[in-house]
Amino acid sequence: MGVIKLGYAHVRVTDLGEAVEHYSNTLGQTLVREEGGVAYLKAWDEFDHHSVVLEEGGVGLVKLGYKVESEDDLTTIEHRAQRFGTTTRRLSKGENLAVGDVLQVTIPSGHTVEFYNDIEYSGTATGVLNPDPWPRDARGAAVHRLDHALITAEDPALAERFFGEVLDFRPSERLVTDPADPDLIGTWMYCNQKAHDIAVIKGEDNKLHHFAYWLEDWAEILRAGDIMAMDDVSVDVGPTRHGITRGKTIYFFDPSGNRNEVFSGGYITGPDFPTITWTADHLDQGIFYIGREVNERFTTVVT
Repeated sequence: MGVIKLGYAHVRVTDLGEAVEHYSNTLGQTLVREEGGVAYLKAWDEFDHHSVVLEEGGVGLVKLGYKVESEDDLTTIEHRAQRFGTTTRRLSKGENLAVGDVLQVTIPSGHTVEFYNDIEYSGTATGVLNPDPWPRDARGAAVHRLDHALITAEDPALAERFFGEVLDFRPSERLVTDPADPDLIGTWMYCNQKAHDIAVIKGEDNKLHHFAYWLEDWAEILRAGDIMAMDDVSVDVGPTRHGITRGKTIYFFDPSGNRNEVFSGGYITGPDFPTITWTADHLDQGIFYIGREVNERFTTVVT
């Protein structure tokens, strides 16, 4: 059974025009389609039809979508999720634009997560035959691809169990109160070889902390920061480095208040990767390794 990657993030926005401007011109995604108050976008190095869906009417997460290796994986996940005690439903091809049959699961934290194998293939901006390393007409920060999401849950340990037992995710890093008597505060989990594909931290159920885009290196992170300054984007934290995942980062907000991140670095994981443990007394260092200070907004603002 194989979950491949985070395929799409679907969020609500208060003003679709402002949101499209942010995601397409500041971040550099391409607007694939817009209809009925919903916009679909993709990054230049993504093969599939879209990776971000913006729906006008509020703020916050609607759902996350994970791509799986085969249609059989949908049945496996469905049976495992039902045994775990979570609610599932099936969506037919076409109920999500450009997406085939979908298994929708309401996970223990209340978030809606979808799983699919089939999605329209549109290719990258540079193609697969003798490709250039990047497109000449790249805009804004020119984010490469959707990378991961961080959600909040009243019971992170239960969420970790779900992702482990139902989806075969593994924790790369964990934040606990005390190793001798651990209470889980946060977990960073992977399904392939990245540092993390999903993270869960203690907080209100069914909320989004952020979703993140991949950039190649520190220079691209800094350039993204310049673009944000030029476009008067509200920056939360950064540029800086994480202790947890070792990633380089900037956190910022879209015009509606949904938090985004640009992220680079990290490390390679795998089935033999030992879980790294951080303790609450080193929280500031774990989250922001250089400044070692976490502002109140970063820990309290979710959508």
